[in-house]
Amino acid sequence: MIIRDAQAAELAEVGDLRAEAYLADGFLSEDSGYLPRLRSLGTDGAGTVLVAIDEQEPGRIAGTVMLQPAPHSAEVVQAPDEAEIRALAVAPRAQGRGIGRALLHAIIDRAAQTGVRHLVLATQLEMHTAHRLYERAGFRRLPERDWAPQPGTKLIVYGLRLEPGAGERV
Repeated sequence: MIIRDAQAAELAEVGDLRAEAYLADGFLSEDSGYLPRLRSLGTDGAGTVLVAIDEQEPGRIAGTVMLQPAPHSAEVVQAPDEAEIRALAVAPRAQGRGIGRALLHAIIDRAAQTGVRHLVLATQLEMHTAHRLYERAGFRRLPERDWAPQPGTKLIVYGLRLEPGAGERV
């Protein structure tokens, strides 16, 4: 598997992949007001978008994740040395191959390399598989940061402290 920065020409495909994954898993509906935002994350250049290319499908994007530092991040980031992980998504055709885990570890490494000391992310209550993935990677619940972007939608927050030097390659 290759994980790399998304190219500008790929961002529309990345947005479509996110939408496809969230819709297929039932986490969003076609009429969701968040769907256009999910598709557009990263197109403004405020953040880092990574993509995974699976060897089983050379040349096709199989998954994606975004790192959004302060001040461009959402409500869960509270300090200048924090950044938010957003829109981790794996194409339904590629799920179960470890792509989500690889993307998560790659974005943690990237955050550490750029001086981030605390990673946070917000996730839906129903995303149980994602919760297990985050917890296995060392993320811990931050219930004091849970929030509702709209009535009837509660997002729960996880955080991971990064040590200075973490993510540096020797």
